[in-house]
Amino acid sequence: MTRPADVSIVETDLAALTEAGGTVAVFIDPEGKLDPAGKRVNRAMRGALERFAASDAFSRLDDGGAATLNWPGGLAAQRLLAVRLDRRPTADAAREAGVAIGAAAAAGQPLTIAAGSLRHAHDIALGAALRGYAYRDQRSDPGDDTAPPAEISLMVSKPDAVGAAARDLDALAQGVFFTRDLVNAPANILTTEAFASRLEELREIGVEVEVLDEPALEELGMRTLLAVGQGSESPSKVVVLQWQGGGNEKPLALVGKGVVFDTGGISLKPGGGMEGMTMDMGGAGTVAGTMKALALRKAKANVVGLVGLVENMPDGRAQRPGDVVTSMKGDTVEVINTDAEGRLVLCDVMWYAQERFEPVGMIDLATLTGAIIIGLGHEKAGVFANDDAFCDAFLKAAETEGEGAWRMPLGMAYAKALKSRIADVKNVGGRPAGSITAAEFLHRFVKDGTPWMHIDIAGVASTDSDSVHAPKGATGWGVLSLSRLVADRYEG
Repeated sequence: MTRPADVSIVETDLAALTEAGGTVAVFIDPEGKLDPAGKRVNRAMRGALERFAASDAFSRLDDGGAATLNWPGGLAAQRLLAVRLDRRPTADAAREAGVAIGAAAAAGQPLTIAAGSLRHAHDIALGAALRGYAYRDQRSDPGDDTAPPAEISLMVSKPDAVGAAARDLDALAQGVFFTRDLVNAPANILTTEAFASRLEELREIGVEVEVLDEPALEELGMRTLLAVGQGSESPSKVVVLQWQGGGNEKPLALVGKGVVFDTGGISLKPGGGMEGMTMDMGGAGTVAGTMKALALRKAKANVVGLVGLVENMPDGRAQRPGDVVTSMKGDTVEVINTDAEGRLVLCDVMWYAQERFEPVGMIDLATLTGAIIIGLGHEKAGVFANDDAFCDAFLKAAETEGEGAWRMPLGMAYAKALKSRIADVKNVGGRPAGSITAAEFLHRFVKDGTPWMHIDIAGVASTDSDSVHAPKGATGWGVLSLSRLVADRYEG
């Protein structure tokens, strides 16, 4: 398990800056002015920082950008980061600066950030903590070349006030890292059974965990979910995670697609790039990380997370194109394409969530369609909703946390594409508007009166280049936004 760097928030100690090891970060405003920490460092460096602030190299830095000065004379640090940032930055700009610091910090070494009286200093620390991540579990010799900072010391003028603002920093970072570790893990390591075991460990922090095995799922009637996994040696499971922090209120339900590997089944995917399908459990990973963050920060709300864990493999027992399966709701589904399996998993778990918990709202998350990547790229998740206020609250939370999200349409014209000749519905509606018809399939399994959102995270769960808060690979997208939504909408 990857652990975020410990963050300590301390009062500014100018004398200690010259003795700090590892990496030291100081801030220079866009006019090239140094704050007290910068002036102290500049004296130790015999004016070198001031000369850099007056250079073309500084003027070319983006706001929030960091320039690295290796082995700075007069300092004990291995490297000095000169960060261009306004003295009164926005929260987004502060977190962006923190991300730049985390990316440039010396691997495995302590990091000292001299934030002084900067606004949103806690966002700087959170950005640095989130970016200081490396997945190294499968290396025989992890080494220190990619290690996150060993620890982060945030020097500020008012440590008590900043500490209060940063109260949930470690909980959020741990939740994000948990999601990243799960999404990055290869499928032979993170089997359905191993995934369930990882989730059972959340009992240690107060989450109630229940694992439903195949006989229980059969008894419940989750036959669309079971049909997806029937060609795999890994048993299908549903894991129910409950955080009870809000009294007797009905919970918010989070539902995650947990396809630990997706070959496409009989509708086999092309071989090129199939190795990336280890991330097809990204929705379940996001739900897991969110539940961990809520528990660690002791959220005063009731939230239930449900994840459907399956593996989609081609086998003599695998479901075929043309099969008809019956959902827990009772609707029959004609399987046109076995590679459209995520919706078959989600529809049963969504129905179960509503039947058992009667949630005040339900959000499903899934790496569901390639079509959403065509539409939105890797910058934003696609959000589909039947309730404007519910959707607006999430979009506001995502904007606040700097996680891209964009609302997409729903409508009967799209749902008609799912009409089947032989069953109640078919599982695909053709190539046009593929992400929307997938959402409409799920919409069919939402009870009247249940506020619902479907979030297609296929483009944002894992990326081939650095994302907003993470190095390339799993991003942990959604944990921050969902935690924010719970705080804004469901905590008193």
